[in-house]
This record gives sequence, C-alpha cells and structure tokens, in this order.
Amino acid sequence: MAKTPSPAPSEQADADNAGSGKGRATPTRAEREAARRRPLVPKDRRLAARQARDQQSQARERARAGIAAGEERYLPIRDKGPQKRYVRDFVDARWSVGEILMPLLFLVILTYFFESIAVYALLAVWLVIALVVVDCLVLGVQVRRRLAAKFGASKVERGVRWYAAMRAIQLRPLRLPKPQVKRGQYPS
Repeated sequence: MAKTPSPAPSEQADADNAGSGKGRATPTRAEREAARRRPLVPKDRRLAARQARDQQSQARERARAGIAAGEERYLPIRDKGPQKRYVRDFVDARWSVGEILMPLLFLVILTYFFESIAVYALLAVWLVIALVVVDCLVLGVQVRRRLAAKFGASKVERGVRWYAAMRAIQLRPLRLPKPQVKRGQYPS
C-alpha cells in the first residue's frame, strides 16, 4: 500500500482559515474609540430632553404595571419573596373587618351634620376599630401558623404579621400589588 502525500503544514493552515475568517481586519483602538465617540451636549437639547422624558415615562409605566401585576422584579423590597406573596394571597382570599373601616369613617364624617346620631356613629367606629384589632391579631396568628407549616418554623420572616394586618385594613381595590386570587381561593 502506498501512502498518499500529506499537504504541507502551511497549505493545511490556509485551508483551515479559509472558511472561518471574519472577512475584515480587526479595528484598531483609535477606530473603536472614534466609533463610540459622541458629543457631550446633543445638537438639539429640547429634542433630547423630550426623548429622555418619554423614556422615563415609559419606564415608570412599565414599573407601575409590573407592581400592579405583582411581578417580582418591580416590587419594592417589603413586598418581595415567596412568603410575602403567600401572605398577600391569604389576606386577599378572606374577608376582613378592616375593609369596612374606611367607608364607615366616611359615613361618620357625614353624621356630624346630624347631632342626634353623631354619638352613636362614633361609638360604632370605636366598636369597629376594636373588631379590626381583634381580626388583625387572629390573622397574624393564622398567617404565622400557615407560614411555619409551609416554609418551616425557623424560616418565617420577621414582620409578616404586620404586613398581613396592613394589607387587611386596606380596601381591596386599592391594594398594591393587586389581588391575584379571588375570595375564598386560599393558597396551598
């Protein structure tokens, strides 16, 4: 058997590089710097300011929509994490006495025009405030127990009871992030 002659090393290198070349020379440092160079002050400042405002407005709108939808990257630190999401879903799934507090306070303000029922309205507000406090205490115990069962007793974050109470006092349509569950749809 006769051996076939192998090509010279330089011919083999040329054949390998022929198909993988980028087809142009590597730019020099001066050329790259010149390509990145732009003026410190734009030629049309008003147009540049308008464009910057539009970009900021769009970014704020995206963030607002992200917060309302409960997207984790847009949420403030106090709302981030799986435990806070669980607390939000738990609070949003139940009826809370705190939800009637604000409408009741508005009605009490209206009753001050009628002196005969103003005292009774004020007593009703104090009664509802006491019920809200009791409801928030019960909610705090429930949330703590459920989080301990789901995430482990030692891993429950601090402040989840306060977070749940503050969310329970707010009117449901005004809560941010918006409720992601329906009433009665408790998280598992």
